[in-house]
Amino acid sequence: MNLFLTTTLLILVTISTTLLPHNAYGAKCDPDDESGLLAFKSGIKSDPTSMLKSWIPGTNCCTWVGVGCLDNKRVTSLSLTGDTENPKSFLSGTISPSLSKLKFLDGIYLINLLKISGPFPDFLFKLPNLKYIYIENNTLSGPIPQNIGSMNQLEAFSLQENKFTGPIPSSISALTKLTQLKLGNNFLTGTIPVSLKNLTNLTYLSLQGNQLSGNIPDIFTSLKNLIILQLSHNKFSGNIPLSISSLYPTLRYLELGHNSLSGKIPDFLGKFKALDTLDLSKNQFKGTVPKSFANLTKIFNLDLSDNFLVDPFPVMNVKGIESLDLSRNMFHLKEIPKWVATSPIIYSLKLAHCGIKMKLDDWKPLETFFYDYIDLSGNEISGSAVGLLNKTEYLIEFRGSENLLKFDLESLKFGNRLKYLDLSHNLVFGKVTKSVVGIQKLNVSYNRLCGEIPKNNFPASVFVGNDCLCGPPLMPCKV
Repeated sequence: MNLFLTTTLLILVTISTTLLPHNAYGAKCDPDDESGLLAFKSGIKSDPTSMLKSWIPGTNCCTWVGVGCLDNKRVTSLSLTGDTENPKSFLSGTISPSLSKLKFLDGIYLINLLKISGPFPDFLFKLPNLKYIYIENNTLSGPIPQNIGSMNQLEAFSLQENKFTGPIPSSISALTKLTQLKLGNNFLTGTIPVSLKNLTNLTYLSLQGNQLSGNIPDIFTSLKNLIILQLSHNKFSGNIPLSISSLYPTLRYLELGHNSLSGKIPDFLGKFKALDTLDLSKNQFKGTVPKSFANLTKIFNLDLSDNFLVDPFPVMNVKGIESLDLSRNMFHLKEIPKWVATSPIIYSLKLAHCGIKMKLDDWKPLETFFYDYIDLSGNEISGSAVGLLNKTEYLIEFRGSENLLKFDLESLKFGNRLKYLDLSHNLVFGKVTKSVVGIQKLNVSYNRLCGEIPKNNFPASVFVGNDCLCGPPLMPCKV
């Protein structure tokens, strides 16, 4: 081989060696890390999408899917996430205690794996560098350990969407470095420990979707960094605590819906100018909505449905609301609020049983393109829905039952996404078309429809109350 070729080959080898990633020649990672990870893999009984396919003994575990290492070649993170849109994307099994061998682990993220079961993994107490626990959307069960407060190095602790039971341990208040505490969507019972006021670094507190009860404690004066507070879908009673008013500079999400809270909606909520989402739905609030709500200029999602609220509803100065639900209170709005019509980004409008008396043709929203959900049922709305519905390409659901709507059903054009259409108890006329019976959920009962119903799989209740409709599932048409 001549000198030129030899030199060129040496240069190429040198370049390729330099550019190859750390440990690319199969150098093993730390034996403890490897054996701990392989023990975890052996505890997994089903892995339909081969998430752990790259976990091969003798190869560098720092290159395995979901494993992160720092320069000292020790494993510092384990991150495995299922694809919620793929029903086969899960892991079934338990979490091996051998993961305690990963002494440099600072974060464990087992998210949307669905079928990881067993109790709270006690080996986590043996990991001195652990700062982040995200074990979400699995099937872990049993109590949260009473001594959880001994893990006082934690900065984020999330067990949401599992099957944990029992109370929230009071020792959790010793985790004073926490910025996120997420225990939502479990089966936790009891009250919120007052000692949570010690978690002064919290930005995210999520306890929704449990069976917690009692009053919401008046602890928020010390939690001035909170951005997200989620307490919905529990059994809380009493008033909204006054100390929540101290969160007005930072709080963006306040979710208290689906409880048994009562009293008046406090006026101080109008000071929350950074508020993005306010959910007070399905409680027992009475009285009027505070005039100070006019100051909520940045709110995107407002849900006050299913309470006992009365007129007048304040005029809002919202620049662009995304979703609004005022349904099933004691309002007499008379018309769809003008500040709703001017929003260019609204996708969900729910004003069922809101005392609206207007012609739907007179409502001229600035934008209809983005609408996904519209519920105007139980009002006295007249006129035609054709102009509105034919301009909503992305509409998934329209509920317009129990109104005075009058139009030819054959004039409707449906977007590909429409799955639910309820026009029952109106004055709709014309024929039922093939496109109508192609919808997943349908109700056109008690109208003035005529003719033969196209072939369908619906029960008779969908079409009943139309005197001259015929054909299955109703009576046969006369020849």
